[in-house]
Amino acid sequence: MAQEHDRQPDTAEKLMSIQAVEKIGLPDGDVGEGLEFQTNRGNFKAILHSAPDADQAVIWVCGARGGFGGPGPGTYARMSQHFTEKGITSLRLDYRQANNVFECALDLLAGVAFLKGTGHQPVVVVGHSFGGAVVIAAGANSSHIKGVVALSPQTFGAGMAGEVAPRKLLVAHGKADTRLPFSCGQQIYDMAKEPKEIVLYEGAEHRLEECRDDLEGLLGQWIPETLAIEINFTP
Repeated sequence: MAQEHDRQPDTAEKLMSIQAVEKIGLPDGDVGEGLEFQTNRGNFKAILHSAPDADQAVIWVCGARGGFGGPGPGTYARMSQHFTEKGITSLRLDYRQANNVFECALDLLAGVAFLKGTGHQPVVVVGHSFGGAVVIAAGANSSHIKGVVALSPQTFGAGMAGEVAPRKLLVAHGKADTRLPFSCGQQIYDMAKEPKEIVLYEGAEHRLEECRDDLEGLLGQWIPETLAIEINFTP
C-alpha cells in the first residue's frame, strides 16, 4: 500500500480491483440494499443505504470478527438511516479476511473506489476496535478519504496514524474499556498530526453502549461537518 498521495489510487487498484457488484439478500431484520463485491482477491458483502442524489458518503467497518453489527450495539445501522434522511449515503462493509489489517484495508479501499465510481465525493470512514486500525491504514492511503473515525481502536495496525493528516481524525474511547484500554486511543491520538480530536467517555466499555446517545450525537455532527470541508493534499 503506497504512502505517497499521488501514487495511491493506481497502487490500490493494482492490488485489488472490483470485477462486479451484485445485489444479494439482507441479514434478517436489517434494512438497506445487500451487495456482494466480487474482486480479484475474493468476495465480500456490504449493505448500502443510498440517499437519493447524494454526493456525500460514509463507510462503516466493524471489529476483528467482521460482520455489520458495530458498536452500540446498532449504532452503525441507526446512523446509516439517520444520514440517509440527511442526504448522505452509507456503506456498511464486511471483510473477506477478518482480523487481517492489510486485506481489510484493501476491502475498505474497494468500497471507497465503488462510491467514487458512483459519483460520491471524498468520504468519511468509521471503524470500531480492530476496524479502527483498518480505517487508519486505509485513510492514510487514499486521497478520496477526507475523514477517519476510530472508535475504541487497537494500536496494532494503526502505525500510520501520523500519515492520516491532512485528513481529519476523530478518536473516541471509553475510559472503562477492559478489552482495549483507552490508552490505546490516546496513543493513536498522540501519534497523529492535526487536525485531530479525541473524546474519552467516563464509564463506557468497549462497545460504547453506555455512551451510545452521546456518541451518536457526536458522529451526527462531526461526520457532516467533515464531509463539507475541503482537503488540500499539497505538502
